Amino acid sequence: MSEITRVAIDTSKSVFTIHAVDARDRAVLRRNLRRSEVTEFFNKLPPVEVAIEACGASHHWGRSLQAMGHKVRLIPAQYVKPFVKRGKNDRNDAEAISEAAARPGMSTVAVKSATQQAAAMLLSVRELLVRQRTQLINALRGHAAEFGLVRPIGGKGLAALRADIATDATLPAPAAEALAILGGEIDRIEARLAVADAKLLARHKATPESQMLAEVPGIGPISALNMVARVDFTQFKSGRHFAAWLGLTPRDHSTGGRQRLGGITRAGNEGLRQLLVLGATAVIRFAKPEHAKRARISAWLLALLERRPRKLCAVALANKMARIIWAMMTRGEAYRPPAPAQA
Repeated sequence: MSEITRVAIDTSKSVFTIHAVDARDRAVLRRNLRRSEVTEFFNKLPPVEVAIEACGASHHWGRSLQAMGHKVRLIPAQYVKPFVKRGKNDRNDAEAISEAAARPGMSTVAVKSATQQAAAMLLSVRELLVRQRTQLINALRGHAAEFGLVRPIGGKGLAALRADIATDATLPAPAAEALAILGGEIDRIEARLAVADAKLLARHKATPESQMLAEVPGIGPISALNMVARVDFTQFKSGRHFAAWLGLTPRDHSTGGRQRLGGITRAGNEGLRQLLVLGATAVIRFAKPEHAKRARISAWLLALLERRPRKLCAVALANKMARIIWAMMTRGEAYRPPAPAQA
């Protein structure tokens, strides 16, 4: 196996498929390994390039293989897919990973340390709890509406709806019991969210980079912590490159020398993009000429709101926020607010 120069791995829960090539990119080894055999296999190899499709467990294997002296490249799944041949199976997937890794301009994902992954884990747990709370609230509202109990959206509306459920004498007992179970689950998740938010706020106060980013209008503690924990800003050449990675740049349909731009690509990390757009929406909510000086609203945003829909302006502002964040994190500069528009 001394002729092997690159090994591609198609990972799974228990069976790993190996595709090894030589210096001429000819396949010299194809085999399946059980999970317990992977470490032994690579311990016997001299240092080689190892290509893995970027996924949840790929960072663990990347750290393990790097400790053995191998050079690990994590390739995004969307860049591997074009190289898959007709039939999709483990061997073809491993070969496609190897083909993608052979391209000199192929983009890769940096291997995260265990500390980096641990820092982002509580943020992921919070996102899951928020989704579960939303599902429970929607289920409660939907079932209550079947009996004519409807209240406005929001926290006050939910509290009023639960009060209506508790005092409505015409509500059948089985329905009241089922709605009480949903209400109890909402309270349980609210309590867990309060604990998670308290821990994240303490971490935010102890992280200088997160506090620095929170000075940007539309960026709160959760958004700032997500940026610090989940993004390696050194891999982006410019702020526009970072915005494109987040999927906040227009989709290109140009041909024949004619430029045609469509909606945003929505590529990259959906959670980070959502946080930026929500933050931009909150800024736009208070973007009024009479509040411009007090709320530090720029003349650019006010002019954009006069000629474009609010949702489009929110995406444009999120794009600008991404570029500002990249500049702050790469240069270590504090946020410099723009000159506010005159009222």
